[in-house]
Amino acid sequence: MTSSSTPPVVGLVGLGAMGSGMAQSLRRAGHAPHVFDVRPGVAAAFAREGGTACDTLAALGAQCDIVVSVVVNAAQTESVLFGDAATPGSSGCAASMKPGSLFVMCSTVDPNWSVALEARLAQQGILYLDAPISGGAAKAASGQMTMMTAGTPAAYEKAGAMLDAMAAKVYRLGDSAGAGSKVKVINQLLAGVHIAAAAEAMALGLREGVNPDALYEVITHSAGNSWMFENRMAHVLAGDYTPLSAVDIFVKDLGLVLDVARASKFPLPLSSTAHQMFMQASTAGFAREDDSAVIKIFPGIELPAAKESKK
Repeated sequence: MTSSSTPPVVGLVGLGAMGSGMAQSLRRAGHAPHVFDVRPGVAAAFAREGGTACDTLAALGAQCDIVVSVVVNAAQTESVLFGDAATPGSSGCAASMKPGSLFVMCSTVDPNWSVALEARLAQQGILYLDAPISGGAAKAASGQMTMMTAGTPAAYEKAGAMLDAMAAKVYRLGDSAGAGSKVKVINQLLAGVHIAAAAEAMALGLREGVNPDALYEVITHSAGNSWMFENRMAHVLAGDYTPLSAVDIFVKDLGLVLDVARASKFPLPLSSTAHQMFMQASTAGFAREDDSAVIKIFPGIELPAAKESKK
């Protein structure tokens, strides 16, 4: 175990919209994180302001007491840990991580997969924390996001104050993996349905000739508001579909929601409809646009044009 007087060496894999903010939060808290990203130059650019860029996952695993993985899905997490199965000889970080070190998994995944991963890593003497995240890129950058965690007492002891360095709220939901991922799946159910409903409402307003800025002002100060309406419809009003969370993220996440429910034969009619809306947006060519681009599936409306940036 790392002594209380010596902060653990923390590594972070995946410097995307969420991961880069989390790495910045770690740096502000006094850590000098080791970082890795598959995109050339991204880790080096981060490390110029503090921290260490690792050329390989194996190097990161060997040098760190804690590895935080912030990638998209279970398949990418597998690659982070065990290497790319399609690339002979590729190595992940698990083989080089020291016994007693901790792997923190922040992706949205099937809870049963997370349970199985905890057992696999335990066989190698690696502690595991099921720790999906929520809050968006801005909250990740400011250290204000939410973590939904579950793991053994030993995993929490190893993590120490590191989780609080990245998140304003760290919920401890169970003493073994799975509970964190279950809560995240439910969160994604609501997030996806709310975005789809917000897009439908704004589309109806446009169809009926309501001024979209006035509609946004009224709804955001009325009972019909939601965090997703307020956040995502601002993107629509700006005509800016730069992906902070892409359409295909909700194709994946709502698909995962439905898979979990299907296993217990639990009906989710709203989730099913929202999933089809995101699927339609994806196949219409908007897969990599911001998830607010789901509004583009509605016919007969004129969306606000992109606003010119102020110089």
